Amino acid sequence: MKFRAITAAILASAFALTAHANGVSVSKTTIQAADGSDVPVEIATPAGTGPFPPVLFIHAKRGYEGDERAHIQELAAQGFLVVAPDWQSGRFIERWPSAHNPETELDVEAGLDYLKSLPNVCKGKVGIVGLSRGPYYAIRLAAKRGNDIAAIVGYYGHMQNPNAPEPDQLFRIAPEVLQMTTPILYLIGEQDFELRRINGGRAFYALWERGVPVEYQVYPMARRAFDFRPDQTPEEKIAKRHARERAKAWLMQWMKLTSEMRCN
Repeated sequence: MKFRAITAAILASAFALTAHANGVSVSKTTIQAADGSDVPVEIATPAGTGPFPPVLFIHAKRGYEGDERAHIQELAAQGFLVVAPDWQSGRFIERWPSAHNPETELDVEAGLDYLKSLPNVCKGKVGIVGLSRGPYYAIRLAAKRGNDIAAIVGYYGHMQNPNAPEPDQLFRIAPEVLQMTTPILYLIGEQDFELRRINGGRAFYALWERGVPVEYQVYPMARRAFDFRPDQTPEEKIAKRHARERAKAWLMQWMKLTSEMRCN
């Protein structure tokens, strides 16, 4: 199945390239998940010649839109080659789904396989950046394919299965947190949803107790989605800049990149 997904990706239709600031280019293609479903993908490529350090970007349940595209461009401007699978539109899932659809995990995993198959990325482990629902996909992947993942950056992420019953939501973390060994940086605003802060905090303690590298960054006076909301306060604008730099440093550390953003 994995071979089919990679082959479909390589044989996909030609990219439509768009130039952006800092020499970053964004291209689009369609790959296939292991069950044959189409997965729209965007790729942000840094300026210059590779190989580039690879990052898988996993969007939130609100969908893949302009803010997400801007985020992958920021990552590419930092020097990462980013692949962003759209786990919603290929399966005709409406924006803001409450329930988690396990089939969409195949779409994200196909994005990981496609990223690793690209000729202009460094071979070895990849980094993951996920938003909201995205980090849940990330910890699921880390528990399943930890040997392929160097580090995770989670922006205000789910640390529990969205389909879990209320007692699990309130008092427990996802079992994958107790299985994964991938370093994770958790970023969240002080005024985000209480349940999200609680689950993130519990995950921090559980990972730290097991010796998994973990950091939990709380931004004072920052609200939900502090990094892209249209009514950002001055403090949230600073928090976004800080978060982007923290994310870069975390990925550089665990992907073992040089100061020139090159893989060893």
